[in-house]
Amino acid sequence: MRISKSKFVAGVQCLKRLYLQVHQPELAAQPDAAGEAIIEQGREVGLLARQLFPGGVEVDGSNGLERAIWATRELVGNPEVPAIFEGVFERGGALVKTDILQRRRAGRWRLFEVKSTTEVKNHHLWDVGIQSRVLSRSGLVLSSVNLIHLNRSYVFQGGSVDSEQFFRIRNLNRQTKKLDEKLATHLRAEFSILSMPAAPEIAPGRHCTDPVTCEFFDRCNPPRPDDHIGCLPRIRASAVEELKGVGIASIQDVPDNFPLSEIQRRACTCVQTGEPWYSPELGKELCALTYPLYFMDFETVNPAIPRFAGMRPYDHIPFQWSVHVQGERGAAPEHFEFLASDANDPRREFIGALFAALGTTGSVVVYSQQFESARLSELAAWLPEFAERINAIQGRLWDLLPLIRNHVYHPAFAGSYSLKAVLPALVAEMSYEGMAVANGQDAGLAWDSLVRGSLDQVERDKIKTALLDYCGQDTLALTALLQKLREAEFTAQETGLVHHESV
Repeated sequence: MRISKSKFVAGVQCLKRLYLQVHQPELAAQPDAAGEAIIEQGREVGLLARQLFPGGVEVDGSNGLERAIWATRELVGNPEVPAIFEGVFERGGALVKTDILQRRRAGRWRLFEVKSTTEVKNHHLWDVGIQSRVLSRSGLVLSSVNLIHLNRSYVFQGGSVDSEQFFRIRNLNRQTKKLDEKLATHLRAEFSILSMPAAPEIAPGRHCTDPVTCEFFDRCNPPRPDDHIGCLPRIRASAVEELKGVGIASIQDVPDNFPLSEIQRRACTCVQTGEPWYSPELGKELCALTYPLYFMDFETVNPAIPRFAGMRPYDHIPFQWSVHVQGERGAAPEHFEFLASDANDPRREFIGALFAALGTTGSVVVYSQQFESARLSELAAWLPEFAERINAIQGRLWDLLPLIRNHVYHPAFAGSYSLKAVLPALVAEMSYEGMAVANGQDAGLAWDSLVRGSLDQVERDKIKTALLDYCGQDTLALTALLQKLREAEFTAQETGLVHHESV
């Protein structure tokens, strides 16, 4: 039996994950579009890293593993080959494919693993460590073991990416040497687990999502009811374990004397009574709004490889916004929108159209101000001639998220204050169910296919419509939420500041 590098690393995360990958792979969730996009992005980064090693030769893996192992040996033995890409090695049942091997003097080699992260992460050490172990035991003398990652400080100047500046190289000799004994122990444990007649019993925990979400997550973590103790906002794992230890799994059974934060106790009471809660301070908070109101939402993508001058790895490209404008209280909102529909730099057109839609006075209502404000700051840095006007918009931002978090709770929130959780709970007639684009990640993938793919006009029109519908739904949702809060404020005043209303 062989254990590949990827399966070894999966086993480090969870031995049950490894077992299921090998013996019951049909139980795994199928990769979604987001997962496939991450894989493709990693492939693009890997190809760019090869520019650091001119003359390198890639091992053809299309003819099977044995042929690839043989081809790798041939390249290792050929002194004219300065570097090997995708070399395949096997030793003691462990099989690894190396991103880059660079030939050095006196028959020595440098090993490079390429990652599309901006720093070295702990789980990378196991990845590099198993490669180092297998190569060393295959007869290669490694002068260094390295990880190539992205340089977050690199600023793209336009044209071609400067691979020398785009990447950073970290020597991991010391870290992998310290890990070698653990590697040997873990490798033996993995072979032992794989020889068992059934998957090991391992309780769910943090390892289900760290460092990646396991493809068998749903098998080990069935959906929990909205009254599960884990649905209390920001409850610590230790508190959940303490409650489970005394046989409590439902919020309904949490005792009044159990220590909870103010927000957690509020949520607990709402679930136990079946009634939403509205703060008596809600009306005072809403008085801070200044008409006209502008309900605003942005959509962005943040590629690893920057596409436009002045951008760094993982900087956000703002490609779409939606704004609903309510001129006065009770007035029907008017809708404005922007969507970049080609591969050109959208930043200048994005902010110019936004200026026209937002005017110069009135509150700009958002949900989670940090995101939109950060994007505006980036636009101000890229386009300094607009910095003053952008700063003025930032000064008008009014965030609904902290208002909801501090002054509203509904049992259907299930511990989450995200717009996707809050909207259907407070405004039942509005949701994102059935939408072709239903979240920000979907929007980014759809826009990439719109501007980078080779689609016919019919498909382009479908994607544009889906994007506009989604972003427009976000800002329309904000108008509906505000209306709901106004109604709750009015009801509280009419009934003498009653904090709860019947569901």
